[in-house]
Order: sequence, then C-alpha cells, then structure tokens
Amino acid sequence: MNEFISEFSLGDADGPSIAIKDSIDVAGYPTTAGSRALANAPPAAAHAEVVERLLEAGWRVVGKTNMHELAFGMTGINDYTGTPENPQDETRIPGGSSSGSAAAVGLHLTCAALGTDTGGSVRGPAACCGVIGMKPTFGRVSRHGVAPLVSTLDCVGPFARDMTTLTDVMAAIAPGFDEIAAATPLSAAKIGIVAVDALREIRDAVARAPSLAGFAARDVELPRLRAAFDAGLVVINAETWRAFGHLIETGKLGPDLDARLRHASLTTPADLEAAESVRRDFTAEVDRVLDSVDAIVLPTLPALPITLDAARSGTSVIAMSSLIRPFNLSGHPAISLPLPIAGSPLVAGLQIVARKGADELVCALAAQFETALAAQETLA
Repeated sequence: MNEFISEFSLGDADGPSIAIKDSIDVAGYPTTAGSRALANAPPAAAHAEVVERLLEAGWRVVGKTNMHELAFGMTGINDYTGTPENPQDETRIPGGSSSGSAAAVGLHLTCAALGTDTGGSVRGPAACCGVIGMKPTFGRVSRHGVAPLVSTLDCVGPFARDMTTLTDVMAAIAPGFDEIAAATPLSAAKIGIVAVDALREIRDAVARAPSLAGFAARDVELPRLRAAFDAGLVVINAETWRAFGHLIETGKLGPDLDARLRHASLTTPADLEAAESVRRDFTAEVDRVLDSVDAIVLPTLPALPITLDAARSGTSVIAMSSLIRPFNLSGHPAISLPLPIAGSPLVAGLQIVARKGADELVCALAAQFETALAAQETLA
C-alpha cells in the first residue's frame, strides 16, 4: 500500500526530505487523521508550528503519511486509507499509529518523518519497521496545529534511519535543542537495565548493549511499570473520547475504532482520578531511578511484530505498548533504536529513557549505542 496519503513538495528543493503524519497540519491540505469520518475536512489554513520550523530550517516536505485511524491503535492497519508496508517483513504489521511515517523512512522514501506518540505511537512503529523513533520530553516540541487539540500525553517526534538525521530534525523542531551536545560522545555513562517481561532474545540483546557501548550498567526496577501502562490507557481513552467521540455519529468510523471509542466513553471521573494518582507515583519512581543512573534501557516492544493475518484474526496487540506507554504517562524523553537479536533477520528495538528535558543526552547515548551495535553486526 502507499505509505503516503498525499505526495507533494514544499520548501527547499535541495533540502533533505521529510514526511508529515496526517494528524499534523500542512497548509493547503486536509488533516484527516486517516479517517473516512474526516475525509471532507477543509484544507488546513496554516502549517503546524513544527512544519513551519522545518521549512524555515531548509527541509523539504514531501507528503503526508498514512496512520492508524485517529491515532487510536497499535497495528497500523487501516482499511480506508491503506496499510503501509513493513520494510522488515511485508507480512507483519507496521505498528501504529504513526505507521506510514515509520514505513516511509524504512523504505527509503524520505530521509525523515514526523509522527506523534501518545502511547508509543512513534517508538512502536519504529521498532516494528527497523528505524529510529523518538518521543521528546512532553512539552519540548510544539503541538500547535496537531490533532487532537488537547492532550496530556501526546508528543510530536521524528523518525530517521540514523542518529545524525534524527538530531538534525530535533534541532529544527525543538526550540533550544543543542545539536552539538546531542552529537558529543560521552566519556562515561551509567545505565540502568530495567527488568521486564519480554522475549528472552530481546532481553538478552538489551542486557548486552551497554557493555558493547562501553557504559557501566546495573539492574534497576520500576515496580509501578504495569500500573503506569494501565493508567496510561485510562488517560488515552478519556482524552481520545473527548476529542473524537462525536465522530461515532457519522457512522463512518472503522469497526475497530467505533468499538474502541464506545468503550472509551465508559471511562469515569473516578477512573481518571486513580490514573492521575498512578501518574504522580510512577513519575516520581522514574525520577528516583534516574537520580542514580544517566539513563535506563529496556526493550521497546516485548516481542517482534505479529503478522497482518494474526492481527486481522483478532490476536491481541495490547501488550505491544506495555513498555512504551508508561513513559508517555510520566513525560520522560525516550528513543527506540534498532536492536539486532540473535537468530532473527528482524531487528527489535532498544528503548533509551532519560531525565525530563535531557533530550540531548538521550540522543548522545543513542548515537553511541548505534555505533557500538553497528560494529558488533560487522564483526558478526
């Protein structure tokens, strides 16, 4: 399927190319969020702030990318606009919701892309498609001109095939981002390896990565990780219902979206209050761990992406976001980096998380992991 909902060219004709998720406004083009219910939306009157910044920095916008409908799903399957091809394996899901952005980068259709990450929707597709994806610190990058209008979780973030390109995008979209610091190797770093439930081969690859990069490492625990995963879904449900619940009346939503929105409508104020309590506790827990290490690492996804056939047959994908959604709830910056695993032609994802505001540190660490993992692959 076509990774682009629409292809065009804006900006410097000689600039590096970047594609924009269809939940982000590009002036003159409708923002449909991959939904038939918004197919007749009027063209956006102005660029989203991130698009304006990219154009000012010399980037060439080459199109809008496909997505899971209304950014409310993890598979990336979209029977209305089409399902993007997973560059690693066309039989597997590309991940959602920023499916088209991850796929377009992985298929070398563009140098970079923007997505949005509310519950893992940049990092998940990045891991599925074998590319790099970053969720900045919540609030670090403007959401002006991004749907939904209001969110306490959602972040605009970049995809790229290499860290140099990704930091170039961050320098364009994040005010005050220090590109030099983000590219400066660290002489030493302390890494915490989070104990999680994931495929053994992925856990083993994560555990090896710090020593390969020359970093000191120790095991750390986040006991509230599962509670944060559950609480994050409560917040997502409440905020997505608030933003898009009215679209049920159109009768034009896909069956999965209709069902998920109706379920989201059942979220109570008490549910949300409990979720906010978990948010406070989990955020404090992550902050405490990061007081003793420079960053923590864990798998992006607990397993490799399932097949399209399995997803269409009803195989649950809720666990896909078990290790990524918690950091939307807490607001910490996180990157997913391609991670080779033993015995598989597919790469998984290494997730790197650091203190709030330390987006440059996350990038610097990721660049060193990138170099070390590439060297290991060469030796292998």
